[in-house]
Amino acid sequence: MSATPSTMLELGTEAPDFTLESVNGGSLSLNYTNQSKGFVVMFICNHCPYVLHIENELVKLANEYIAKGIGFIAISSNDVEKYPQDSPEKMAEKNYPFPYLYDEDQEVAKAYKAACTPDLFVFDGDRKLVYRGQFDDSRPKNDEPVTGKDLRQAMDAVLEGKTIPEDRQKPSIGCNIKWKKGNEPEYFG
Repeated sequence: MSATPSTMLELGTEAPDFTLESVNGGSLSLNYTNQSKGFVVMFICNHCPYVLHIENELVKLANEYIAKGIGFIAISSNDVEKYPQDSPEKMAEKNYPFPYLYDEDQEVAKAYKAACTPDLFVFDGDRKLVYRGQFDDSRPKNDEPVTGKDLRQAMDAVLEGKTIPEDRQKPSIGCNIKWKKGNEPEYFG
């Protein structure tokens, strides 16, 4: 299990637009979030122990905040030739309460400067980045409870129109995105 941190995309960045195939059929663009008070773009995958560690709490948190007007989009950008458990067919088995999209050419991950799974980005209603980083302090084997505290605080701030202090912007730690050979972005270590 490698531990790769987020690259911490610059706050205030406008959400890069995309259109990707949904594992449940059809395509979805960032316009999906147009009626949201804010939204979360998450880079996750099926096999990462860091994602599996937070998965139940992430689903619970998403259900709670979707009801409050926050949109959620999950994206997997891993190379499925080397990691077939992350294929769209396997992704569809997850049955998440939010769209789960496949970034086959990995260009969306590059646009967001995603580096790891999970890598979380919270945008306000104007599509400006207000938080990027960790779900909470819990990691596999560190005995911290999985609470979603950091993501929860970020979404609450969006709903209340407040700024998230810089000291609450902690990088996520997870498995690196599994880049296709020769497709590694410049920002990736």
